Amino acid sequence: MRIVIVGAGEVGSHLAKLLSNEEQDIMLVDADAERLAVLDANYNLMTVVGNPTSFATLREAGAGQCDLFIAVTPYETNNIVACSIAKNLGAQRTVARIDNYGFMNPENTAHVRHMGVDRVIYPEYLAAEEIITALKRTWVRYWFELHDGRIILAGIKLRQDAKIVGMKLKDFAFTNRHFHVSAIKRHHETIIPRGDDHIEAGDILYFTTTRDHIDELIALTGKKEHKIKRVLIMGGSKIAIRLVNLGLGEFKFKIVESNLERCRKLPQKCPDCEIIHGDARDVELLNDIGISDMDAFVALTDSSETNIFSCLTAKEFGVKKTVADVETIQFISQAENLNIGKIVNKKLLASSTIFQLLLDADSSTAKCLALADAEVAELEARPDSKITRKAVKDLSLPRELTLAALIRGDESMLITGNTTILPGDHVLVFCLAGALHKVEKLFS
Repeated sequence: MRIVIVGAGEVGSHLAKLLSNEEQDIMLVDADAERLAVLDANYNLMTVVGNPTSFATLREAGAGQCDLFIAVTPYETNNIVACSIAKNLGAQRTVARIDNYGFMNPENTAHVRHMGVDRVIYPEYLAAEEIITALKRTWVRYWFELHDGRIILAGIKLRQDAKIVGMKLKDFAFTNRHFHVSAIKRHHETIIPRGDDHIEAGDILYFTTTRDHIDELIALTGKKEHKIKRVLIMGGSKIAIRLVNLGLGEFKFKIVESNLERCRKLPQKCPDCEIIHGDARDVELLNDIGISDMDAFVALTDSSETNIFSCLTAKEFGVKKTVADVETIQFISQAENLNIGKIVNKKLLASSTIFQLLLDADSSTAKCLALADAEVAELEARPDSKITRKAVKDLSLPRELTLAALIRGDESMLITGNTTILPGDHVLVFCLAGALHKVEKLFS
């Protein structure tokens, strides 16, 4: 697939790196020659230096012949103009990063398409949705649903007192047939486990199950569900604004913001939310606010380090649930090893959305969750595809992936070695980063 990405900032660069690993034909466009040179030297992609809203630049990049055109510069207007030009040149599908909720309003969809934008991505909105899920399901690190929740993927960090710590995976599978351990994040590495692997304290296990067995999973992993009502947010960022608007009525929010000018604007954007001017790293201020009475603490400043350490401070005050926006991808593994409940990264969330477009032209039948070093995808098995020819145990699947569960008509089931996948089955696949192209070949 030929893909043109306009904008080599954080989101664009991350996408280009991930997609180049998937053996896609990537062209990256940006006005910053030095930034492009670094990416060109280290990744399997091509680059064009130029203005992202220039007809000449987009023609040089081959926008008119691409299957997917992605505009993710920091400027919404440039992204929309670039998509409009690319569409008129002949691009098959266009995606624009936006920061205005109006473009997502269903009543404006026709207008947006008329401008040449097939799909919009609002990373801050995606992050806010992810945080809402974390506040509703306090016992998990990651939560991924297929087909209205009929299949669940839950990433859970195990403490020493969890019942299953010390078990071999094959023994766990034998005694707990309602669960499939799809992957294990241990220290700084994600592994696709085998039967002789042991479950250790500190592991983040990715369990696949059905919704009927969620309570059993909570008990097995030694977790407790906490009801969240009062939420303290550090930083009045775009994510914070979207979070408050999504969660009003269900949660009671307070925002602490150190920038006075931003504080003055927040009441308009966040109605019925208490705004406090101050630095949430100030322990005395946290005491005055009543942090010990808070159910959750969400750190959304522009600094990953500040967000991580602020969450640790909140934990010391006894806050049950903490969420940190960690935009520096290198910090994610370190943060996961600390006592922080949930890590949010809008680059990974944007990647998930775009991977979904790559996996299937009909976005209603494909989903993808991009983690720091792995991907989870839902794929439909096509007639005569390799994946349908034998039982799973006889398919000689690559070690970098595992088949976790499937939806067949009205039935949902976990996959075992004896399972034979049929055409039309929707399958949940967990694979390490860079292996997605191998998965697609099995299903097409």
